[in-house]
Amino acid sequence: MAAPPPHVEHHPVPPVHPVDEKPAPKRLVPAALQHIAAMYAGVVTPPLIIGQATGLDTAGRTRLIAASLLIAGLATLLQTLGAGRFAGNRLPFVNAASSAGITPMLAIAETTAKGHQLPAIYGAVMVAGAFCLAVGPFFGRLLRYFPPLVTGVVITLIGVTLMPVPVGWAQGGDKEAADFGSMKYLALAAFTLVVILLLQRFTRGFVKQIALLLGLVAGTLAAVPFGMASFDALREAPVVALPTPFAFGAPEFQPAAVLSLCIVMLVLMTESAAGMLALGEICERRTTGRTITRGLRTDGLATLVGPVFGGFPTSAFAQNVGVVSLTRVRSRYVVAVAGAALLVLGAFPVLGAVVNLVPMPVLGGAGIVLFGSIAVSGIRTLAEAGLDDSSNIILVAVSLGAGIIPLAAPTFYEDFPAWAQTVLGSGISAGALVAVLLNLFFHHLGTRSTKGAAVLSAASPGSGTQIP
Repeated sequence: MAAPPPHVEHHPVPPVHPVDEKPAPKRLVPAALQHIAAMYAGVVTPPLIIGQATGLDTAGRTRLIAASLLIAGLATLLQTLGAGRFAGNRLPFVNAASSAGITPMLAIAETTAKGHQLPAIYGAVMVAGAFCLAVGPFFGRLLRYFPPLVTGVVITLIGVTLMPVPVGWAQGGDKEAADFGSMKYLALAAFTLVVILLLQRFTRGFVKQIALLLGLVAGTLAAVPFGMASFDALREAPVVALPTPFAFGAPEFQPAAVLSLCIVMLVLMTESAAGMLALGEICERRTTGRTITRGLRTDGLATLVGPVFGGFPTSAFAQNVGVVSLTRVRSRYVVAVAGAALLVLGAFPVLGAVVNLVPMPVLGGAGIVLFGSIAVSGIRTLAEAGLDDSSNIILVAVSLGAGIIPLAAPTFYEDFPAWAQTVLGSGISAGALVAVLLNLFFHHLGTRSTKGAAVLSAASPGSGTQIP
């Protein structure tokens, strides 16, 4: 008689978190293209503006754009895939050159002799990157002061204070142009928005997930017959343009320039940490102090190394947080593919010019959905943060008010010292600072209310899913 077969225990395979899912290529590639389309205009804006301000010709500006794309690709890959326990937050997080550094870099260019402008800028950026590496770990330890009440305010402000960006795109993008705000631009933006809304309403599954990308394609095609999609960049772009180390001169270190960029870096670190907290909420994967530390180290590395090839201060891209919130595609591997695509676009500018065919009004119509969805995520977080407590209502009210001041009155802080203008002039950093201080005042100093303590305990380091 044959022996019975040995007993084999079958252990259930643990479910894969949406952040760690690896979609099939037919879904992964279009989802990654959505991220590229949403961020491309933002990535090329700093090199274009700084290139023009420093007197670079078309070829020089092309090199700056290529460098920005390459550094964005490397930083995004490092964030999404990680490097052990040292760097990378392992979230669907996009890093690229931030527009927040444009104003102080323009000030450096205006006060520096011709021929030394970019070297002075790059020297200050490199020190700011080293500063971020040194200070980043302390930001991670401050996470206990960012309960849902505070993160909800910050996430809401990310969406609200960035809304002027897509509104400007919808009007044509160039405020100096004679036809800025004309009806043809507004109509194109509205058409793109309507296409996205219709796809969201009447489609399902994968088509609904890539509604943003399809809306961008439809808007671009609609712009062609009316001459609103320019092909000049495609004709003029070189096929290959690899960045050369220190192509614009060796870095120079001016104390005033270094100080201004270090202050900017503090603002960028705050915004980047806020972006990680927002993504943690959207992806339902708790953002820990270690997550923020690793993410900020990536910011610091990219900012430190970027100037070698022509890059600028690097931070989170809020529009890509909006893409994740809108599409609910939370896989970090989707964003990793977007990072790899940025590398290719930087090495082959002719491919980047294809992405740049999307007219600004089309990006504006899509951007309203993107940034609005970020604000909705913040409102959802606030709704779960104990707003039936009067002190929490005051905290949210004052913090949102502080964050909206730069949006409602851009000249409000013009008589303040330069460092204060840098910090308070950003609605995100101003609102975050006020929210943290009021949270300390109401819930950490002296006796805390029971409801306030409950809100804080919801964000305690021992709860939630940890990121490896």
